[in-house]
Amino acid sequence: MSHTPHFLHELVGSMSQGADGNPTVAMVEAAFRHHGLHWRYINLEVSPADLGTAVKGAKAMGFRGFNCSLPHKVSVIAHLDGLGESAAVMGAVNCVVRREDRLIGENTDGKGFLKSLESLIDPRGRSVVLFGAGGAARAIAVELGLAGVRHITIVNRSERRGAELVSLLRDRLRLDARLVVWGGEYAVPEGTDVVINGTSIGLYDPDARLAIDLDTLRPGMVAADVVFNPVRTRFLTEAASRGCRPLDGLGMLVNQGIVGIQYWTGIDPDAGVMRRALESAMGV
Repeated sequence: MSHTPHFLHELVGSMSQGADGNPTVAMVEAAFRHHGLHWRYINLEVSPADLGTAVKGAKAMGFRGFNCSLPHKVSVIAHLDGLGESAAVMGAVNCVVRREDRLIGENTDGKGFLKSLESLIDPRGRSVVLFGAGGAARAIAVELGLAGVRHITIVNRSERRGAELVSLLRDRLRLDARLVVWGGEYAVPEGTDVVINGTSIGLYDPDARLAIDLDTLRPGMVAADVVFNPVRTRFLTEAASRGCRPLDGLGMLVNQGIVGIQYWTGIDPDAGVMRRALESAMGV
């Protein structure tokens, strides 16, 4: 007979270095309350030196899982029992899930974006332009590859980092991918279905402009942004004025939370409840 306190089996957490002010807590806990789950989602500030001990503690205490943010997304892998498909490809974990007695690393960054994108368009067979090659862009590119996009162009200022991502997509996913080194106004090629700002340009700055030739944005294209504050970035506003279908970064953030809750609890949480809680917590 187990003497482990029952409530410990209903905990998930967020391991980060500097965990204050995380609006995700409000969103996830709102979903738990709405669905009558007696769970808690708590912030845990963990230093890199203590990460292994923290993971062992979470496992020993019966945590159903946890999120982890920078600087732990790569280093946490050494302390886990296995990886999901996309996490293994991109070499980064932001969501850990207890499956029986094993802690498995997943990555919901790209999955959240993909779920949001699928509300507007089926990515299979599509041609995509993605700005950026950092963590968010890398996760999105991998998920798009796994979802069956036809072609992806990575537009990035750093040739080295962009080339690394293109090589990953070609070698691991056999994806038709190419790199354009970003300098000046980028002209979106004819036949592009989805244009994504996978950079932090515009975050907390509604006037920041993505260096893109707006005349090459065409009606019916999906224009997506990973930036969540402001919700409607300058890029999305300008794209919408040209007939593009805008997709904001708040949807990606909500869907990341949805995927995590699905992993941990097995339920499909109410997206509307979660988005309203997130908007309230962020003051948007």
